[in-house]
Amino acid sequence: MRSSKILLKTGIMIAVLVCILLVLDFALYPCTFMRNDIHAVANNTYDDVYMGTSHGKMNIDPSVIREDSGRTGHNICVGGEYSIDTYYMIQMMVERGHKPARIVYELSPGYYVREKEEGNNYLLFYHEFPMGRTKLAYFADAVAKCNFRMLFFPWYEYPLSYELEHLSETVSKKLAGDYSANGFATETQEYHEDGFIERYPVDPSEFDWDTVEEMYPEDLVPENIEYLRKIIEYCQEQGIEFVSIVTPLQEDVLAEFSEGYEALDAYFAELMAEYDVPYINFNKDPYYGVTAHDPESFTDLDGHMNGDAARAFSRTLSQVLNGDGTVPEEAVPDAEDEFETEAEEPELLG
Repeated sequence: MRSSKILLKTGIMIAVLVCILLVLDFALYPCTFMRNDIHAVANNTYDDVYMGTSHGKMNIDPSVIREDSGRTGHNICVGGEYSIDTYYMIQMMVERGHKPARIVYELSPGYYVREKEEGNNYLLFYHEFPMGRTKLAYFADAVAKCNFRMLFFPWYEYPLSYELEHLSETVSKKLAGDYSANGFATETQEYHEDGFIERYPVDPSEFDWDTVEEMYPEDLVPENIEYLRKIIEYCQEQGIEFVSIVTPLQEDVLAEFSEGYEALDAYFAELMAEYDVPYINFNKDPYYGVTAHDPESFTDLDGHMNGDAARAFSRTLSQVLNGDGTVPEEAVPDAEDEFETEAEEPELLG
């Protein structure tokens, strides 16, 4: 009798604790744009879902592609999205009955040469997943590896001052089921309801060369490649068309780091050929000349375009993906070397 009372009290205490944690999570965990993006693909079926890193987030505007081709789409690319995250997001869409016709995967080599970092990126996607088998598998495979405080206190990685400042907005948005683009604009960029983030122009003289590094195939992390293979295999099993793309980089960056880029391009081209899926690198012929590579089109040296350049690129991407499979002849460069440009060596690299 006594033991049953102890068990009852323990159960009540645990239930109360869980309720407190849920209330704190509801009130303090901010409404990120990834909340909007996961909600969109978990509740709507699109012709195209654009996945990948921040290069895809800032460079691919689904509204432009929809206007050009009629294909619906949503952009769920974001900085911090590794191949393991992409893999489970695709599974979640299938589980929810909203399987896209095509995945356009923005392949950024930088996310394959380093391991997924600790921090709120571990929960950025998982936290917004609707409950289901995929969420549980994702937890066991990826999220359980993170700092235990993030599992019970998901708001841990966000500054308390920020959470308290936005408390009213966070609670009201969640209570109202508000998934609009309101509240995400900053002085440098704005979020669009289809997932595209438009960056405002930046003076190229402000670019920081310290953010760019040379990468080679020997730097690749095996687990990241393993999940890239799983992504392709799963899409093929599900009858989802899979297309991989590499978005444009500045001409001077390509010239300075051509050896590493060429080696990685060869590696990924061979991997995609192994699965007989398209691999479109806009930094190589015949695609190099169909989009801008000048500094004025970018907001940094990492490959993030400004809004006008991103819309122009998105229109070109639509024509390449949804046209007759060829590149307009007038856009093809005459350069013999696929990575060769006329850019001078950046002064800051000396």
